[in-house]
Amino acid sequence: MFEAVEELVAEHADLEKKLADPSVHADQANARKLNKRYAELTPIVATYRSWKQTGDDIETARELAADDPDFAAEVKDLEKQREELTEKLRLLLVPRDPNDDKDVILEIKAGAGGDESALFAGDLLRMYLRYAERVGWKTEIIDATESELGGYKDVQVAVKARGQTEPGQGVWARLKYEGGVHRVQRVPATESQGRIHTSAAGVLVTPEAEEVDVEINPNDLRIDVYRSSGPGGQSVNTTDSAVRITHLPTGVVASCQNEKSQLQNKEQAMRILRSRLLAAAQEEAEREAADARRSQVRTVDRSEKIRTYNFPENRISDHRVGFKAYNLDQVLDGELAAVIQACVDADSAAKLAAA
Repeated sequence: MFEAVEELVAEHADLEKKLADPSVHADQANARKLNKRYAELTPIVATYRSWKQTGDDIETARELAADDPDFAAEVKDLEKQREELTEKLRLLLVPRDPNDDKDVILEIKAGAGGDESALFAGDLLRMYLRYAERVGWKTEIIDATESELGGYKDVQVAVKARGQTEPGQGVWARLKYEGGVHRVQRVPATESQGRIHTSAAGVLVTPEAEEVDVEINPNDLRIDVYRSSGPGGQSVNTTDSAVRITHLPTGVVASCQNEKSQLQNKEQAMRILRSRLLAAAQEEAEREAADARRSQVRTVDRSEKIRTYNFPENRISDHRVGFKAYNLDQVLDGELAAVIQACVDADSAAKLAAA
């Protein structure tokens, strides 16, 4: 069992030698790449060594137990420890998403339900902002279109980790399961008769692309400028500061009007465009790799209804993994960890089964 891990142990040792060479650090990009891979392999190697050592200890304890029955209890304890290490190592060997360490751009759009949907989009935004605050991430609202009643027709947020993250704890690793249609059932603030309504908002999560991730030919871009719209602000409705960028080969569009200057809006729109093009390329790759796609909890089809927020019962349900809890008020206040972990566990189980 785990014979293939020996290759990873050898790779880990080779990386250790390279990182000890001062000349390697002259190329910072390469050094970061080596450090990242070294960090990924370290827990696997450490667990594998403990697993092998426990196996040797079991053999020794069995030999001693033949002469001294007192060692029989130690054999049982060691066998239990080895089973735990076996399961831990299996989980560590689950194929990792190469984007797990990336930051994300999270977009929330009001859907069916009019003003109530926009208010719910605002609730979802607050939930994600509070969750990010709880886990120590930074957030930045890139662009937003507010509704008249205080919600959001459309809002885009950059979510970034602070420094290096542990494997599986990056922003994309946790938030990638949030993409899809979120349904709410409640008595809307806009309803005077007290009837429960159902409305929905869409969430789109894309890994934030760096310039090296997506190559964009400037000749493939059409850039339009127009006047910002919305309430207040000295630059709003007075200057052509808003920017819309269209990637002609794919038809992907990104726009921004929140910043005061045209240049700032262009930079923000390019961030969004790069991330959308990266997501589109990855989804195309997923469609071509049917086996890999089947092992994912989060499907490519974002029209899938993934979650229901039922206010009368204070219940939240994730339809993909069968998760259900009756602490909706706490979840909307940012206690999203258990909901996300249910998706992570189901994804890992599916990948283990496929492997």
